[in-house]
Amino acid sequence: MARTIKDQTVEELGGDGSVLARQRREHAEMDRLMDRYQRLTDSEEQARLLKEIVQLVFSHAFAEETVLWPAVRCSVPDGEELTARVEQEHQQINDLTSEIERLDPQDPRRDEMVRRVFALIRQDIRDEEDELLPRLQDALNPAGLRRLGAAWEAVRRSAPTRPHPAVPRRPPGNALLGIPLSGYDRARDALGASTGSTAGRRRAAVVLGLLAAASAVVTVVVRGVRVTRRR
Repeated sequence: MARTIKDQTVEELGGDGSVLARQRREHAEMDRLMDRYQRLTDSEEQARLLKEIVQLVFSHAFAEETVLWPAVRCSVPDGEELTARVEQEHQQINDLTSEIERLDPQDPRRDEMVRRVFALIRQDIRDEEDELLPRLQDALNPAGLRRLGAAWEAVRRSAPTRPHPAVPRRPPGNALLGIPLSGYDRARDALGASTGSTAGRRRAAVVLGLLAAASAVVTVVVRGVRVTRRR
């Protein structure tokens, strides 16, 4: 098996556009932002940075689950077991982040929960870079890794940016739900800084309401399909 992707050159990873190189760059950015957060003392700055970390982590993970892990399951002999473990880590991060978002910013439990999320993210990075991604590297040639990288990047750029614990971890359910949820999340991100006026708040409420309704419809459809398949 190839060694951890953390220590390889970009050329060894298949080039700058390889999914391995793209993954490693974003993992390094996550580490940098988490380190910066832990050095901050101002609560408002921490809140802004935590939002940035959450947006990065969840768009990254959604692209993994939609594009990357299906490729691992198809090309790596024990890909099912490997991806199931990482998906479990993603679900734990999702659930815990959702809890943090529901807490009052001054809640004394918040700091400890953020530390737990950061520890889970770092464990997830190590599992991917030391075991799962090297196995994918053994299975695909550089051209295949670059094609996968382009697909992963396209999905990442349009992925949801917030935790959604009820969303399935695998296609097609996650991809179907990701369409309206991505619009909902990105509208919240964009409108959050520009809704100071009464009219702005009303426009934001209308947009978010429509997107939330679309999300709910798709959720019902997906759940119906899943129930039908069990019968």
